[in-house]
Amino acid sequence: MLNNQEPADNLQQLYDEVKQYVQLQTEYVKVEFVEKLTILLSTLLIIGIVLILVIAALFYLFFSLAYALQPVLGSLAVSFAIISGIYVILIVLLMAFRKKLVINPLVRFLSNLFLKNKEDL
Repeated sequence: MLNNQEPADNLQQLYDEVKQYVQLQTEYVKVEFVEKLTILLSTLLIIGIVLILVIAALFYLFFSLAYALQPVLGSLAVSFAIISGIYVILIVLLMAFRKKLVINPLVRFLSNLFLKNKEDL
């Protein structure tokens, strides 16, 4: 860059290059943001679909368990009450271990996604 040009020309060329660099960095940040947002949304979509399927499977599994318990317990209402109790226990366990089961993995996923470079992954 140092040659026989005038200092004003050198400064103008430096200004143009810095301006182009800032524009390229801005575009890079936009592309990286869109990439990470796409990964985040696709992961949330997959987790949502899997969660819905698991809930549906558990629903039918517990229904079949309630009907299987009816001959043993003698009453369909008692078997459904036991299934409701199992649901309440599952909810209590989920609330008790929410940090370990939900919050920590979510924080780890988001920090890996947004804070680490591609080379670190």
